[in-house]
Amino acid sequence: MKLIKIFSILCLALLFLNFTYKKQDKPTIYTVGDSTVKNGGGKGGGGLWGWGDYIGQFLDTSKVKLENHALGGTSSRTFQDKGLWEAVYKKLKKGDYVLIQFGHNDDGPLNDDSRARGTIKGIGEETEEIDNILTKKHEIVHSYGWYIRKIVKDAKYKGAIPIICSSIPRNDWKEGKVPRNNKSYGLWAKQIAEQEKVTFIELNDMMSIEMEKLGETKVTGNYFYKRDHTHTSAKGAVLSASVIINELKKSDNSLKNYILENPKIVLPVKKKVYLIGDSTMANNGNNPNAVGWGVAFPTYCDTTRIEVINKARGGRSTRTYTKEGLWDAVKNQLKPGDFVMIQFGHNDAGAIDKEKFRGSLKGNGNETQEVVRDSLTETVHTFGWYMETFIKEAKAKGAIPIVLSQTPRNEWPNDKVERRADTYGGWSKIAATNTGAFYIDLNEIVALKYEDLGKEKVKSFFPKDHTHTGFEGADLNALTVAESLKKIKECALKEYIEIPAKK
Repeated sequence: MKLIKIFSILCLALLFLNFTYKKQDKPTIYTVGDSTVKNGGGKGGGGLWGWGDYIGQFLDTSKVKLENHALGGTSSRTFQDKGLWEAVYKKLKKGDYVLIQFGHNDDGPLNDDSRARGTIKGIGEETEEIDNILTKKHEIVHSYGWYIRKIVKDAKYKGAIPIICSSIPRNDWKEGKVPRNNKSYGLWAKQIAEQEKVTFIELNDMMSIEMEKLGETKVTGNYFYKRDHTHTSAKGAVLSASVIINELKKSDNSLKNYILENPKIVLPVKKKVYLIGDSTMANNGNNPNAVGWGVAFPTYCDTTRIEVINKARGGRSTRTYTKEGLWDAVKNQLKPGDFVMIQFGHNDAGAIDKEKFRGSLKGNGNETQEVVRDSLTETVHTFGWYMETFIKEAKAKGAIPIVLSQTPRNEWPNDKVERRADTYGGWSKIAATNTGAFYIDLNEIVALKYEDLGKEKVKSFFPKDHTHTGFEGADLNALTVAESLKKIKECALKEYIEIPAKK
């Protein structure tokens, strides 16, 4: 019995040692570079991602580990001066890989009080001695190629396998083409790779080709931000990573042995923004004479991170939107963190018990009225009751409701745009206040804009009637909504709004 126990213990010990050896023997891929490799903490803050955050999804991570050590704002020089490369170097072991990409920040000043991150152009041995204004230290600045070569030589000394990438292209188009850096940093990166006999990934040119296949319109706002020509969205980061993977497949580098045959790429789940309201928000069957502001609203949103779902419906009031099950259809799709923008009022003033049967009772109270229609009895509530129901039920699902007063009509009593602050606009505000929802007085803000523009200009916004805008008017309203959201400090939706710079 004792021999059996001893044998069992020895077997377990051998298994443990074998497991430990295999665990230690697993190679690590280290990525070093700037914000296009890893932005911020690598968690998509502000929607910014680097390719180093996604390349792991293309690899068999049961056989290889990944550590993304890139840092935004660094150049080949400052990455080393800050001790970031030293931290990687200490961990390197034989068989590890180092993916290297610098260049975006190397073109800055050699010495200033802001970044002081520039390198001497080229791959030569020339140097420049400076008293660094930023760090207050005496420093010898080298060429871009010198710093890249140092990382390569250090990695090789530890038995690791360095791979040099040219930097990703900027989303800066000229006559339908993406400019390359094959006469500057891309060229110098390639020259160092050739001299040191290491794998070179022509990321700049190959990604530019893929971007040109997609076209500027599709790339901007999907793969890169409208506000920024350098940093990629998650989709753009995946594109960068896929180019690196495809280039590795064509190389003789052993890293290609860890590439998955059929990788499953998982992008961050987009938050959803649901719009509920009437025709002044809806798309109305693409009628050019009746365009709701919800049609133009996505142009002011970062649609790489959020999805705007326009569920507004022409002719509806709070009552009919509820009765027809339109609200239930939205409510059942809501997830925690989604947003619901709520705007009604134009149709709630209709008849309660005849014609379209869409009117709601006035005010915010709890009074009701029984209405019989087609032998069925309907309990009609106040406008405020319906609004508060939308808000409360949205909150119960973990969504964030935002209430807006209705858009103003093209009516000018006493040469002032008509307001409804004492009726539906006021009741909307009360409903928001009662339930702790965000509120935008769109009626008042747009009315003030109309008055600044004047009657004749505003008239062109309303090609059909005094209620419905064409696209120009809808765009003004959508921009106003976006601007208003930006001003609500506590509202998380503001982080996804993009206001273009005024020309």
